[in-house]
Amino acid sequence: MAENLQASAPAKPKSRFPRAVPYIIGNEAAERFSFYGMRSVLTLFLVNQFFNPADNPALTDQANAHANKLHHLFVMVAYALPFVGGMIADWFTGKYKLILYVSIIYCIGHLMLATFDGGLTGFELGLLVVAIGAGGIKSCVSANVGDQFDASNQDLLSKVYGWFYFSINAGSMISTVAIPWTYEHFGPKWAFGIPGLLMALATIIFFSGRKKYVKVPPQGVNRNNLVFITWYALTHLSQRKPGQSMLDVAKGPYDPERVEGVKAVYRVMAVFFFALAFWAVWDQCLSEWTLYAEKMDRVINLGFTKFTIYPGQLSTFNTVFLLLFIPFFNYIVYPWLDKKGLKTTPLRRLGTGLVLTALSFVVIGVIHTSLDHGGSPSIWWQVLAFMILSAAEVLVSITGLEYAYTHSPKSMKSTMTGIWFLVVSFGNLITAMVNGAIEDGGWWATNLKGANYEWFFVAFICVFIIAFLIISPRLKERNYITDPVSINQVASETERL
Repeated sequence: MAENLQASAPAKPKSRFPRAVPYIIGNEAAERFSFYGMRSVLTLFLVNQFFNPADNPALTDQANAHANKLHHLFVMVAYALPFVGGMIADWFTGKYKLILYVSIIYCIGHLMLATFDGGLTGFELGLLVVAIGAGGIKSCVSANVGDQFDASNQDLLSKVYGWFYFSINAGSMISTVAIPWTYEHFGPKWAFGIPGLLMALATIIFFSGRKKYVKVPPQGVNRNNLVFITWYALTHLSQRKPGQSMLDVAKGPYDPERVEGVKAVYRVMAVFFFALAFWAVWDQCLSEWTLYAEKMDRVINLGFTKFTIYPGQLSTFNTVFLLLFIPFFNYIVYPWLDKKGLKTTPLRRLGTGLVLTALSFVVIGVIHTSLDHGGSPSIWWQVLAFMILSAAEVLVSITGLEYAYTHSPKSMKSTMTGIWFLVVSFGNLITAMVNGAIEDGGWWATNLKGANYEWFFVAFICVFIIAFLIISPRLKERNYITDPVSINQVASETERL
């Protein structure tokens, strides 16, 4: 009888990918092409076009510093805005409208870069508009992927995110090969114009799927968030009872679970602080490093053939190494170390990543020292630096995102992603400030001249490493995956207080 009932039971329908998926993935690939393609030649263009077109050795350090400052300020703005864009989408516009409208602004910014390639003021304004476009949509695009799924096809979500991140790497890899070549052969108008065309294509692709998207409507202003809860706690400190933390004061007017979530956010932010050292230097591989590459021996001799690689194309190695290292670390290095009794906790990965970051800058420091003495080192040295930095990226960046997810409650995971982008932004602000000080002359220009620039950042990272070794054992941690907190638990704790 049971067998007959089982035989007559309807088969579970096969999960289907949402119809909007191809539009989202196509949009992301084209947008990433535009963003990384433009950045691959940005610093080199600024130096050659505006700050030192005659290649005057006396102006080299100040010109490079000015270009680097602008590049890192651009990245700072682009990574500061996802936090704002996410709140605007959730509270007022919804993701679809924000992505569409801001993508149009993004296209206008690219048009300005291609149009004002001969005027610095117009070009700088174009950079600001592109940063607003790239940052405004960044937090919404990946979240929009998850919105397309429901209970009937949740099992396909991980596969779609795999394709989503593949499209990011594919777009950036193709652009960092194609755009530097275009810059060398056809000049800056085409080098900045083609990324603009790809961003226009990204916008068209996204708009073409408008009737197929699941559009989650805005929810209005949610007072139970990090900003409101923190502000309330700070302005009502006098109401704190003995034994309470500062944020516990907010548990009356605000959701107790959200208050606990804000506590978790600040615990994770203590770990994120150390990632500042990584993000203060990582983006230099797309700015400072291209300037050094221009003066190196860039002939790649493979025996049966040889070719010259362009400075902006070097960042392609970062994508290649990442694609190799992510499975290598996840399936070989981490399991092997765990078997040996050296458990690869997130904090240990982060600390190791900081050491590798410093090591990559040691290699660049050696390269810069050789250039300062009239040498022409092989470009393979910079490939080595990219390899080390890419390993550090796996250990710091991917681990940081994992830590944010596992150590924050469900209600705060989006907030943590926004804060992670803010860490990237602040890291670039630090680098921009250092380059601004060099540009202005004085002590910084005198003491960070030539390769001393790299040795300064090696020392900078080492300070963070030492602080990490001292502080990390004392950091309070709570993994919300293995040790979840329930609403009832929070409520009972509140009642006790």
